Amino acid sequence: MRASLHRINAFDLALCVRCNRASRNHSIRAFFRIVSRLGNGLFWYSLMLALPVVYGLSAWVVVLQMVVAGIIGTAFYKWLKKTTLRPRPWQVYPDIVAGAAQLDQFSFPSGHTLHAVSFSLIVCAHYPELSLVLFPFALLVAISRPVLGLHYPSDVLAGAFIGALLAALVMGVFV
Repeated sequence: MRASLHRINAFDLALCVRCNRASRNHSIRAFFRIVSRLGNGLFWYSLMLALPVVYGLSAWVVVLQMVVAGIIGTAFYKWLKKTTLRPRPWQVYPDIVAGAAQLDQFSFPSGHTLHAVSFSLIVCAHYPELSLVLFPFALLVAISRPVLGLHYPSDVLAGAFIGALLAALVMGVFV
């Protein structure tokens, strides 16, 4: 069991180092900084404001689902971060360079990815035509985290998994 966990951790670290090497290219780092910054809220808040303008009053249900998912997601990932206390990759490994400022101290799970997945799933369940924009953007947000040295790939996978569960829960309760 311990050997398996060691191999998984080694793979996670190796993948993180490989992703982070891309950020040494100024253009790639600048691109993913922009994606990360937009994924920090600006993109999602703008979408929440735009949905009722484009789709009318019925879009307020979707906005409410996004707000509820945002509140629950933030509370849950902050609790998990304080519980697991996993340091960010750049804090532990000298081969990994932080390509952007961190929002909080700990790494597990990726809150950016959690919100990108939950919000994209909620919106696209109601407006599938937005999938061509939202799913690629959510994927770019997820990729930005290890590229910028702020998260391990396992943090991103955990954030995506939690985000998907959260979206299903919120949509199941707030129909």
